[in-house]
Order: sequence, then C-alpha cells, then structure tokens
Amino acid sequence: MASDYISRLFGTSPVRPIQEHFAQASACALELVPFFEAVVAGDWNRAAEGRKRIVDLEHAADELKRKLRLALPSNLLMPVNRSDVLDLLSMQDAIANQAKDISGLVTGRKMQIPQAMSGAYLEFLRCCLRAVSQAVKSVDELDELFESGFRGKEVDLVMDMIEELDRIEKEGDDMQVELRSRLFQIERELPPVDVMFLYQIIDWTGELGDLAHRVGSRLHLLIAK
Repeated sequence: MASDYISRLFGTSPVRPIQEHFAQASACALELVPFFEAVVAGDWNRAAEGRKRIVDLEHAADELKRKLRLALPSNLLMPVNRSDVLDLLSMQDAIANQAKDISGLVTGRKMQIPQAMSGAYLEFLRCCLRAVSQAVKSVDELDELFESGFRGKEVDLVMDMIEELDRIEKEGDDMQVELRSRLFQIERELPPVDVMFLYQIIDWTGELGDLAHRVGSRLHLLIAK
C-alpha cells in the first residue's frame, strides 16, 4: 500500500510534487500584489479577501509539503540526496510563509503605506515576486536536469536562468535601499511605531527575493554536485 501511494504521488517524475508545491507557494506570494493594491487604496474589505486567499494558498502548500515529506522514502532513486530535496522544499515553503506573515501584519495593524512611497513599494514588491517566478521556472526544469544526469545543454539553460535570478535579486536589493531611504526622509512625519513596522514590511518583502535567490543557489549546488 505504501509503495502504491508513493507511486501515485510521484508518478513517473520524482520531482513533480516539488514543482507542484512551488507552484502553490508562488501563487500564495503573488496574491500580495492585489492585496497591497487594496491596502494602498484603503479598501480593507478587499484586503481582507486577499488575506484569506493568501492564507488558503499557504495552507494548501503546507498540506503538499506534509504529504511529500511523509512519502519521500530514504531510498528513492534520484541523482541527488533526499536531504537536498527536503532543503529545497523548505526554502519554497518559506516563501508562502513569508507572504502569509506580511499580509497578517499589515491586516492586523491596518497599516497604511505612505503615499510618498506607495508606488515605489509596489514596484519593489513586484520585483521581488519576479524573482520568485524566475525561481519557479528554474525548478520546473528539474525533470530535464534529472533525465540528463545534470549534464549537457539543460545545465547551461538552468544556469542562465539562475544568472537571471541573480540579476533580479540584485535589482530588488537596490530598490530596497532606495525605499528605505524614502522612508527615512519622511519618518519624522509619522508615528514612531508605524515607522518601525514599515521598515519591517520592507525587510520582509525583500526576504521574498532573498528566499527565491536561495532556491536558485540550491539548484546551483545540485548541479555542482
């Protein structure tokens, strides 16, 4: 029975569930765009709906993670270690968790993004989410990497994707510095507690890009091994 369940879960590809999990986790993170658009517009009913979608998608990603961890046998025949697969899974899952935490803090405090930086923040958020989407594209190539034995043209393709992910993450880092500078310029006009949490939201948003970059770094290590 256990082997039948594993076969149903993994099918012909040992990485398909990993890809499905990342698709779910990234969908969760991408919901931050309409969520923050509602926040900037002051539409808290729409923001609450967005928050619910984020929480539902995060729970679905958690369930996929749980099933995968339980079903992944120690002797699964793959060209990578089981621990490497679980590390990759944890990094993917952290992206969904981060999205839930960001939306939870903003909703719980009904935080307002100051008009002087709201446009720049949304641009920064979209950049971080481009990094997440680029990481998803890279993980989607795992099937081909496994089939090629981590050799040949497929490796070159994935390395190009990782280089693009590096570029996007660096762009996000630069935008984060600029956004923090904008907040510094207006922070005396805002309640100190609001300023503290705005800096936290900026940092947590930047971590979305950092986590996506770590997924790319993990793929790089798998290729190097």
